[in-house]
Formats: sequence, structure tokens, C-alpha cells
Amino acid sequence: MNLNTQVSNIPERFEKVQTNKRITLKDSTLREGLDVPKVNLSPTQKMRITQLLIQVKIPEIEVVSPGKIFEDLKFVKSLKEENVSIKTSGLIYAHSPNYQEEIKQASQYLNRLDLLMPVSLKRKPYDHKTKIYQLLEALTFSLNHLAEIGVGFPHSTQTELNFLLEIATESVRYGAKRITLYDTNGSSDPFEIYHLVRYLKQHIDIPLFFHGHNDLGLATANSLAAIYAGAEGLDVTMNGLGDRAGNASLEQVAINLHLKGFMTGIILNYLKSLSKCVEEESGLHIFKLTPVVGDYVFVHKSPAHLECPELFEAYDPKWVGFERELIHK
Repeated sequence: MNLNTQVSNIPERFEKVQTNKRITLKDSTLREGLDVPKVNLSPTQKMRITQLLIQVKIPEIEVVSPGKIFEDLKFVKSLKEENVSIKTSGLIYAHSPNYQEEIKQASQYLNRLDLLMPVSLKRKPYDHKTKIYQLLEALTFSLNHLAEIGVGFPHSTQTELNFLLEIATESVRYGAKRITLYDTNGSSDPFEIYHLVRYLKQHIDIPLFFHGHNDLGLATANSLAAIYAGAEGLDVTMNGLGDRAGNASLEQVAINLHLKGFMTGIILNYLKSLSKCVEEESGLHIFKLTPVVGDYVFVHKSPAHLECPELFEAYDPKWVGFERELIHK
């Protein structure tokens, strides 16, 4: 029995999915990335990164944080004044005492908004009924000011599944255009994310996004699992920039989706220059062994590699703008 026959007899853990499906990558480098200690970007630095994100063909950038909405909107306004063409989005807490004014201001400049409602009972508001009521109230108000309103659920992997389904389905019923699930503390594994996303996709018929944190080093794997379960989009950051251990990285997610046959529209061979730009502007240097963009990813030193180095590579280095290097000593 050959290997292919053996593999074909192994029960599939994941159902087959349409791998030529279009997946949207929403970049949050200019929002999530600014939660990293000592990372502060000037408007000029933000503009430089934005221009490269456009070059890479990112379709949407998340640039407004729920903690500093009015300050972040200044940059969004400058994008409009400079006629920079890219879809912008931001986050607003649905239970914020000032949510109405925040929504009014944000809707003047952003293309879309996501209303956040933490679903853990350890965060305000502290009961399920109030969470649903305040979210739906803010959602109704928002849709009177902007058509593209989504809802996001921080701590989606730290709450009861029945409640998550209830608040998600009510949001859809009230007009939400997108649902985002957050693995806020990065504690989940790909099997848990797959089953969570698959369960929700069986009950909601609007686009579902996944936002992964990398506390256990599983953000990329969890993001891929979400897509296999039916998610239509992912939140990513360049170089995995984000608070604590960071987020699912744009470069790793993009190359994985490409290899699996999904369509993202991302120009892979521009990722290295974008990575270098984010390094320079953030002041955070990536490890040389970092997947996709690290300096040593296509460097071969082991004598066993030198005869057929491509056999030891997951993909062609030219895809991401690299040249293979062989070390003969």
C-alpha cells in the first residue's frame, strides 16, 4: 500500500471547503499595532505604511481604536484630504457612555464601523441581557448614520456558546453586516476555532471574520482553521504587530491561504518591503528566523540541503521577493 492510499483511508477531521473562495484580509497594523509598548507612529509614518498596504493590495485597514476615537479620526481625515483610496474602518464600544457622539463623528470619515460588545461576564456590562440590549440599541443608532456596520465580540472563546449564538443572531436580525469573533487572549487551538466558526456559520448568513491573538503561537493556524470552517475574512497585522504576543501576521496568513488555493488578492512579493517598513517605523525588529519575511528563511547551510534546496522550502522564494542563498562552508 502506498502513502497516497494510506492517507486516503484516514478519516478527514475537517470537511472539504471551496479552496478557490475569495477571502478578505483586514489589516489592523495601524490600530492593533499601536497597543505595543513604546510603539508610537506619527501621521507621516502612518501614511508611509498605508501607501505600502495599498501596494500590497490590502482591501481594508482598521485605523480607529475604541480607546482614542477622536484622535485617530484625524488621520482618517488626512487620508481623505490626500485622496488616498483605501477602505477604512474602526472600532467603537457599544456600551460606551459617548457612543452616539463617537458614531456620529466616525461615520463622517470611515467607510465602515464595528461595534464591540465584550461577551465575557467579567467585563462590563456584567449580564447577558444588558449586553444584548446595549449592543442592539447602538446598532440601531449606527445604521441611521452609516450603512456598513458590523459587530465584534471580544472574548468569543471565553463565553458560553449559546449566548454567543444568541447575541450574534440578534445582531444579524437588527441589521449587522459583519460578525467578528475575537480569540482575545489567544488561548484557543485550531480545532476549537474550527468548531466555533463552523457552528456559527450554520446559523448566520452574513460574512464572519476571525481576529486571532498569538499568545500561544497559534494565531496563524487558528486563522486558517477559521477559513476552513467557513469564515469569509480575517484580521491581520504586518509582522504580527500587536499587544502582548501580537496578532495573526499578514505575511504568514497570506502565504498559507495562497498555498491552500484561497484567493486574497495580496501581492506576495511586496510583503518583504512592507515588513521592512513596519520594522523601521515601529522600531521593533523581527527575528531573522521569522517565517516568510525573516532574513534566513531561504538560506541553506546544512550539506544535506545543497544538492536539492527547493526540496526543503515550503514555497518558491521568488513569491515573496527573496533569492535562495547557499552556504558552502
